[in-house]
Amino acid sequence: MNATIGFAMCGSFCTFSRAVAQIERLKDEGYNVIPIMSETAAGVDTRFGAARDYIDRIEKITGNNVISSIRGAEPIGPKKMCDLIIVAPCTGNTLAKLALGITDSAVTMAVKSHLRINRPTLLCVASNDGLGASAQNIGRLLNTKNIFFVPMSQDDYVNKPKSLVGHFELIPECVEKVLKGVQPQPIFRG
Repeated sequence: MNATIGFAMCGSFCTFSRAVAQIERLKDEGYNVIPIMSETAAGVDTRFGAARDYIDRIEKITGNNVISSIRGAEPIGPKKMCDLIIVAPCTGNTLAKLALGITDSAVTMAVKSHLRINRPTLLCVASNDGLGASAQNIGRLLNTKNIFFVPMSQDDYVNKPKSLVGHFELIPECVEKVLKGVQPQPIFRG
C-alpha cells in the first residue's frame, strides 16, 4: 500500500499500548505512518509509561519523527502530507474540540489542516463520558463530511456505564474502507 497515514494520539494513556500495536500493524502492512501526538500525550509521564519511551518506540517503528506542536502539524494539509489521519485514542476532550472547530493542540491542528483539503479522518474513541457529555459531539461528528469512526463499544458498562472505547484492533480494516469513503459498520457493537 502506498498511502501515508497520520496517526495521532491524545491523552487516553491507558490505551497507548493498543495504539502503538496498531501503528506497528499499519507499518507492517506497508503504510507510511507519520506519528502525531498532542502536547499532553507527548509530554506527560503516567503510570502507563514514560512519554519519552512511547515517543522513542513510535519513532523507531515508523522511521518518522513525532509531530507534537501546532506549528509542526499546520503544514499537513497544505503540503498534502497524509491520505488519511487516524486519531487513536481520541479523547472526549478532542471530540469536543473537533466538533466545535477548536484548534489548540497538535492533533486538532493536524485534523483541521487535513480536513481543509477534503481528506478523511478516522476517530477511535476512548472516553469515559462517550455516552454522557461527549455523546452530543459524537453525534455532531457522525454528521460531518470526511469524519469516520472506528466501531466502538461500552468497555465496562457496570462500573463505567457511560464509557466508550473504539475497537483498536479494527483500525487496519477500517483504513481500507475509509480510504474508499466507506464508514465501517456497525458503528456501535456489543
